[in-house]
Amino acid sequence: MPVALRGPGLAAAATLLAAAVTAVVLIGFSLVSFPAYGNSNVLRALTVVGQTAAFAMVVAGVLCARAGERPGGRAALVRVGKLAAPTGSALLVASTLGIPLAASRLYLHGVSVDQEFRTQFLGRSATSLGLPDMAYADLPSFYPSGWFWLGGRFANFAGLEGWAAYKPWSILSLAVAAALVTVLWTRLLRTDLGAVVGVVSTAVMLAYGSPEPYGAVVALFIPPMLILAWHAVNPTAPRAGRGAAVATTLFLGASASTYTLYTGLAAGTVVLMAFVATVAATARRHPRHPGGARPAPFPLWLPTARLVAIGVGSLLIALVVWAPYLLAALRGTPADSGTAMHYLPDAGARLPLPMTAGGLTGWVCLAGLVWIVARAWTSRRAQALGLGVVAVYLWSLASMAVTVLGTTMLGFRLEPVLILLLVVAGVFAVAELAGLAVRAAGRQGGADRPAAEAADRRRRATAVVGVVATLAALAHAQGIPDHLHEEIRLAYTDTDGDGERADRFPPGPESHYAEVDRVILEAFPGREKTDLVVVSTADAFLAYHPYLAYQAVTSHYANPLGRYDERNEVMLGWEDATSGDELYAMMNDTPWRRPDAVVARPSGSGYALRLAEDTYPNDPNVRRFGVTIPAEAVEGPHFEVHDVGPFAVIVVR
Repeated sequence: MPVALRGPGLAAAATLLAAAVTAVVLIGFSLVSFPAYGNSNVLRALTVVGQTAAFAMVVAGVLCARAGERPGGRAALVRVGKLAAPTGSALLVASTLGIPLAASRLYLHGVSVDQEFRTQFLGRSATSLGLPDMAYADLPSFYPSGWFWLGGRFANFAGLEGWAAYKPWSILSLAVAAALVTVLWTRLLRTDLGAVVGVVSTAVMLAYGSPEPYGAVVALFIPPMLILAWHAVNPTAPRAGRGAAVATTLFLGASASTYTLYTGLAAGTVVLMAFVATVAATARRHPRHPGGARPAPFPLWLPTARLVAIGVGSLLIALVVWAPYLLAALRGTPADSGTAMHYLPDAGARLPLPMTAGGLTGWVCLAGLVWIVARAWTSRRAQALGLGVVAVYLWSLASMAVTVLGTTMLGFRLEPVLILLLVVAGVFAVAELAGLAVRAAGRQGGADRPAAEAADRRRRATAVVGVVATLAALAHAQGIPDHLHEEIRLAYTDTDGDGERADRFPPGPESHYAEVDRVILEAFPGREKTDLVVVSTADAFLAYHPYLAYQAVTSHYANPLGRYDERNEVMLGWEDATSGDELYAMMNDTPWRRPDAVVARPSGSGYALRLAEDTYPNDPNVRRFGVTIPAEAVEGPHFEVHDVGPFAVIVVR
């Protein structure tokens, strides 16, 4: 294979092809007016066509690679196979997400619940080349900005507003990640097996992780990176595993800049791996039985040294994103430790056991668990994936245990990673069973058949296995939109940033946001949205319009430097204002910037705002409550009140 299609060259080519395939699907389907996904089966049918094409591309890639890698095979076929497989994985993402959402400008889950703050974050990232906080003025971001910063650059390149870029960026980033992880698997394994693992893990990610796209991007790479990490801290020779250590360092650094929870799990697993490797090496040198000593393949200090190098290197990479916040925290003590970990739903109070769930995914997970246990003493892949599974369960148990301290470790959010680990192991189990079946087809009564007959029967057995496996994968893929039914529904029923609903029903109050935006901007000629602080409890207004927020959506995603609780207390005090001068003084008598505008709802003799507070350990963990600004408090020269539909826009001078 030419150097250009080895390693980085292959990854670059796969990235370009993934981007091209995604662009064709997203742009092509946007040019046609389709009915809403839930109102017609047209998009469902087209989704299956796209998924079938994706699997056909992967199968073609596998066949080309197998033909080219045989003795006397053509190298060109190998190149085609190594590019077709990752392109097929990318097409699977584009078809499974892009086609069902073709008639909507919103991504899965619309702008409801957590998707509101994510859309707001991307909108803020599109307004600055720096790392601004998603809500507050003059603060660096506390939430990892990696994926959102890149999404902001995508929005700038595509000429889209942040909210409008969220859907295409989510699908594009997932498609590129699927292509790259398939490339990585084909480098770690045989090309055919790597292609299968890549597309299957992509399908699993789409079903269980796609509503949180930046987390899914990280989760996809955890299984192969754990295999590399195990080779790094438990090498077969003292000089082996250096490249694996570098790859692990790069992954942990990049993931820490994107999604800290999965990074914590991956880093914890690497620590566990180093500990197990050291214990195993010590046991080899000091066996329980005399004469059983065997030299370890590496010095006892090597796992710890590699672990330290990986940790230091990944921290240095992560500082690119984290340094601004850490420096700001050193200059001023955060008001609190934050409440991001204050969430314990029903799923967080029990251990995830996907292998008992039944269905195709459940059975593959069960096969993966059996394979991990059966091959734990002989397969390094089984050891790496098994340690990852152990780490997930240890994290989940720790998350439940620390509830006595008034917090959690969000263990329930690790279930998509657990399913990925077990499904990948399940693919290895199925591959081994298929290999046994193919070899058995070439034998009869314990003896080999004649060479020509044996080869013919093996080819037939391979074809049967391939067809059955492809149909099983397609059956799973067809069910993904049903699994994501509620997320797709909200993408059509939520009102988008243009004030329209994709299902063509009358829009909600959000249809007035454009007028609210116009009123605010006209009140401050010459000033940009990114320089205006707005108090808004109107759902998703700040997700669609990147003003600075006076208060974050909830405390769970608020910057600890932003003093969320103190801001709530100040806003509660506005209820007691009896004049415009008194309210204006209250707004100015704070260590943070006063609001330039307030978007409220007229309510009786005042203007109502809706606030939120953390109620952990209760479930739900957020309580909404109202604050009413008296009408007399916005009279006078400091305030102007404009009625816009169901809203009142209070301009503060």
